Amino acid sequence: MSELLNLETPAPFLTSDEKIRAAEQLVREELAAFNAPDVCVTNSFQAEDMVVLHMVRKTLPNVPVVFLDTGYHFSAVYAYRDQMAQAWGMNLINLQPEITVAQQESQFGILNQTDPSRCCGIRKVKPLFSALAGYKLWFTGLRREQAKSRASLQTVEDFVLPESKIIRKISALTDWSAKDVWAYATKHEIPLLPLYDLGYSSIGCEPCTSLPLDPNDPRSGRWGGHKQECGIHVQPA
Repeated sequence: MSELLNLETPAPFLTSDEKIRAAEQLVREELAAFNAPDVCVTNSFQAEDMVVLHMVRKTLPNVPVVFLDTGYHFSAVYAYRDQMAQAWGMNLINLQPEITVAQQESQFGILNQTDPSRCCGIRKVKPLFSALAGYKLWFTGLRREQAKSRASLQTVEDFVLPESKIIRKISALTDWSAKDVWAYATKHEIPLLPLYDLGYSSIGCEPCTSLPLDPNDPRSGRWGGHKQECGIHVQPA
């Protein structure tokens, strides 16, 4: 594990600049230990993911950017994805489920209303875990502050995929606040998803995303407040 994770000062008490330096150092060290074809960044095109991608691209400009194209995203997300993919010349991978939205709704009805966990499993978890099996190093934009379910998030962990495939998972912004994320985006002139201006604090598929129900819980607008994780960051059983 990187020496920077053993800093004497607890991460929550570091300044924003110190957090940036620590995250950038971690990203550089991890990239130095892996071959380029073994690295990917998952990106929902939310602010945190754009910050992490910006850091990774400083060393690896052509890193694969994996986007879970569920077919249920806001039109604003698709427009922003296309805008930023073109502006940054991204190596974008639009990862799609085995069945289309129309096929799923024909076979199972509106799962995002009747069984959202199953919908997430079909449209997010299964395709992502299958794709990740082709990589060895995975960068995410997860932060502990995002949800109670992420309170024990590790900056570096071995994530076990189905069939016992292990991938090294890096969440370089673990201890960052939302203020830290916005400060980095502002400093580096990264335009952010316009939905934030409408009051959204966590943005997933449109049918399962609303304005936050609890102002102190950024993910309280996901799945009507009934759950907080889709499953892609949960170790498979």
